[in-house]
Amino acid sequence: MRILDRSVYVGPSLYAHFPVIRVELDLGALEQWPTAKLGTAYVMKLIEALPSLKEHGCSYREPGGFIRRMLEDEGTWLGHVFEHVAIELQNIAGEDVTFGKTRSTDKPGVYSVVYEYAQRDEGIEAGELALRLLCSLLPDNLRPQGAVAADWDWPAASDEYIRYAQRRALGPSTASLVRAAEARGIPWLRMNEQSLIQLGYGKRQQRVQATITGRTSYIAVELAGDKEETNKILAGQGLPVPQQYLVRTADRAVAAANRLGYPVVTKPYNGNHGRGISIRLMSEDEVRAGFAAAEEHSSSVIVETYLEGDDHRLLVVNGELIAATRRTPGHVVGDGVSTVRQLVDEVNKDPRRGVGHEKVMTRINLDEQAEMMLARVEMTADSVPAAGQRVMLRATANLSTGGTATDVTDVIHPDNRDMAVRAVTAIGLDVGGVDFLIGDITQSYRQIGGGICEVNAAPGFRMHVAPSEGKPRDAADAIATLGRLSG
Repeated sequence: MRILDRSVYVGPSLYAHFPVIRVELDLGALEQWPTAKLGTAYVMKLIEALPSLKEHGCSYREPGGFIRRMLEDEGTWLGHVFEHVAIELQNIAGEDVTFGKTRSTDKPGVYSVVYEYAQRDEGIEAGELALRLLCSLLPDNLRPQGAVAADWDWPAASDEYIRYAQRRALGPSTASLVRAAEARGIPWLRMNEQSLIQLGYGKRQQRVQATITGRTSYIAVELAGDKEETNKILAGQGLPVPQQYLVRTADRAVAAANRLGYPVVTKPYNGNHGRGISIRLMSEDEVRAGFAAAEEHSSSVIVETYLEGDDHRLLVVNGELIAATRRTPGHVVGDGVSTVRQLVDEVNKDPRRGVGHEKVMTRINLDEQAEMMLARVEMTADSVPAAGQRVMLRATANLSTGGTATDVTDVIHPDNRDMAVRAVTAIGLDVGGVDFLIGDITQSYRQIGGGICEVNAAPGFRMHVAPSEGKPRDAADAIATLGRLSG
């Protein structure tokens, strides 16, 4: 059994109106061995390897239909089985694909197998792995020579495929934009292995990378990345921002902190995702350590006044606030019995937590920053917090470092809403995220204070479309509705 030819269709084709892969599969001698002849043992081994095949309805259109098809009468041929396995492998990797068709050709023993795919490389690899799995389960006298290595291990191969698929999957923000386009019947293409996608064809096509659209101003993106210039522009608009200094040495960082007054914040001049940021620094030694952390990401470092309050991300699209989210830094809550290390392990068992941006939340790591946060409260990873005691393990509230997100869109004060819109408009972004610190988002910053830390180009949507708590906001749908993606 071998693949003679493979074609990948990225758009509408003779076989479907959506992306599919077509292979010519030569069964060889196995043409004489449909599943009923291979026996119940073969089918059961396949189900043991992929239990979720039980949900496939096949021609019976109900769960278990495919199993019934393989066992009753003469069964079905391995080309048809290959189709179902290639689809299911993508399903277990997190893709929602269902379509498949298998037809015999005018060449004896050769089948045309068409199956849907979500990501090109992942779909191709699903076919290759499906072939190896089906061959591995065959009796020795029927297994094609060299089809499977002697030491081939299915569980290991399955796990490796899932990791391979996740590395190539679209990020949460880009995936949400794709879903919004699909809901409107807008065709799309992935143009590289990262986040560049094309929506639509011809003169109406739009290209999007992460959440930067083809109409996002390059100058606005550059300004948003320049934290010092952003601070000046916003201050000139009368918007609330912290005082700050740009420095290039640890000594100047200390001098700036002394002028501003403690506590202070140090951060890279042009960083992102919370990398290299140190907050609430209370001494010269801490400022030097904060400078060193920021210097790893930028040759210039910003020292600014520390703003009290909860961290919020305010998403503005085309001059309208679409979502507001309160972000809480990664932390654990003591039970009076478990160590911090054990509490972290327990938190990371949450199936919603993954690696990086893989899932709704990110796992918390007991790294150098966590150790620093613990040291501030005279604890270590082996300390036992009191019941109900909240132990902070991150200085910043970024989701990518283990933070959580709570939607507050329905309760944000109108003044804070207007402030976010003015900030993004001042920078010139069509899609922007405002990092805003305030004690109570339901109160006006004009009354209780607060300040803008940053304005972000290409803001992530993950915290809005899948918050840890509260109502999800369809940020991508808002962009499509406003005409940014539909042309």
